[in-house]
Amino acid sequence: MILDILTYPDPRLKTVSHPVAEITDEVRALAQDMFDTMYASRGVGLAAPQVGRFLRMLVMHPVSVEGEAVYPPMVLINPVVTPLGEDVVSPQEGCLSVPLNYRSDVMRKSRVMLSALDLDGNSIAEEFVDYPAIVLQHEADHLDGVLFIDQISRLRRSLYDAKVKKWQTRRNSE
Repeated sequence: MILDILTYPDPRLKTVSHPVAEITDEVRALAQDMFDTMYASRGVGLAAPQVGRFLRMLVMHPVSVEGEAVYPPMVLINPVVTPLGEDVVSPQEGCLSVPLNYRSDVMRKSRVMLSALDLDGNSIAEEFVDYPAIVLQHEADHLDGVLFIDQISRLRRSLYDAKVKKWQTRRNSE
């Protein structure tokens, strides 16, 4: 089932998510719905808070610009991401929760260590590098109520906020 994606400036996107206490059939169904939603929206990752479920859970399937998978699809329950690498620029990062197809360069780490559970409750301990590391950091930020636009300069953010306000005004008057 395709779920509705919350979009900025919805205040719920600032909510810090709660750990998944138990992996139930409902959690498994949510994971499938999140994949369906992510693929339908042409995304490479989706965190549960983006669909109004405030659980520490995300799905990801990083693909290249050409559409080739660079990493297999993953469901991550209660992920902990530890930065390891150097600072790199994530060029033109975007987000399914950020309207108007806004994109901006964001500083991320080139390598991270992941600790999480899969849908069967098995532990995952894996290092991610380059693009998959960036996708993972982006999605994990959502679990703490952080959007990539929270990490851009004040000037760029104020210009974007003005565009969103104008867009919302126009949309509400239709």
